Amino acid sequence: MIKLKKVLAIAMATMMLGGALAGCSGSDDKKEGGADSGKAVKVGVCLYKFDDTYISTVRQSLEKIQKDNEGKVEFTFYDGKGDQATQNDSIDTLLQKDNDLLMVNLVDTGAAQTVVDKIKAADVPVVLFNREPATTDAIKSFDKSIFVGTNAKEAGVLQGKILADQWKANKDLDKNGDGVMQYVMLKGEPDNPEAIARTKFSVSTIEEAGIKTKELANQVCNWDQALAQNATEAWLSRYNDEVEVVIANNDGMAQGAIAALQAKGYNNGDAKKTIPVVGVDATAAAQDLISKGFMTGSVLQDAEAMATALYKCGMNLAEGKSAIEGTDYKFDDTGVSVRIPYQPYTNK
Repeated sequence: MIKLKKVLAIAMATMMLGGALAGCSGSDDKKEGGADSGKAVKVGVCLYKFDDTYISTVRQSLEKIQKDNEGKVEFTFYDGKGDQATQNDSIDTLLQKDNDLLMVNLVDTGAAQTVVDKIKAADVPVVLFNREPATTDAIKSFDKSIFVGTNAKEAGVLQGKILADQWKANKDLDKNGDGVMQYVMLKGEPDNPEAIARTKFSVSTIEEAGIKTKELANQVCNWDQALAQNATEAWLSRYNDEVEVVIANNDGMAQGAIAALQAKGYNNGDAKKTIPVVGVDATAAAQDLISKGFMTGSVLQDAEAMATALYKCGMNLAEGKSAIEGTDYKFDDTGVSVRIPYQPYTNK
């Protein structure tokens, strides 16, 4: 009887020890995750809106990266729907989950500091991308944050060069023969640094090429195709044949302008009845219009290259490394921004 009690006591002790070890193991497993654990890095991606053509292409490129790197990374996408409050809610949700990294395409670039402060408090690395804050102060305030984007000035400069080359090569574009390029401007958001730079430097580059310019009208269309079509229709009715060039801050608005022009008999393939239109992004739709001669040109904002930079730099941050370690990327003079170069896109 005594021996039986001893055996039972030993068995009970063994079970208790086993349970304790199992409990410890479970606790450790819960803490594991991320780049150093062999598990997929969980990345929450907040996009300013899903139906933006360029952003949707970036999303598709990230999805391809996930497919090509199965088991290494897991992206979850959230639609900001063009509303910062909605995006803030998405960020709050992501911070409550077990995410190793956030990528944020800001709805409101003025909300950068609030967003970064929120993410910093949770000590989660973050990559802001594409929609650039007016200053890098917010990014510099958190040593686990960077910006990946383009140089907005460069886009405007390339637009201006495309138009200057066209103007010099085709004297018929100067409809009234006064030597002045009469243009209309379709603008993105009023306070968006990208829109402001593209607007400014497209025109200044034309003027630096020795071409005089005159703005007939401009309209803030918030990157929207339908709004740009409405604005262009109104201008064509008001100015008749005075409009010689259409400059759009993005391809979506350029498409809207072309739809309005085509309804008036322009830009349907007849070179003598074509008004030059330039945009930015070189989307698939824009490339098709350019190939048909309906659109003069665009500036390629490489969505695939953007997604690749987000992945490589983001994975480094998730692993506790410098964002550019082991890559060909370099920070610009801000020390926190990686720039993806633009390229001109024309039929040539």
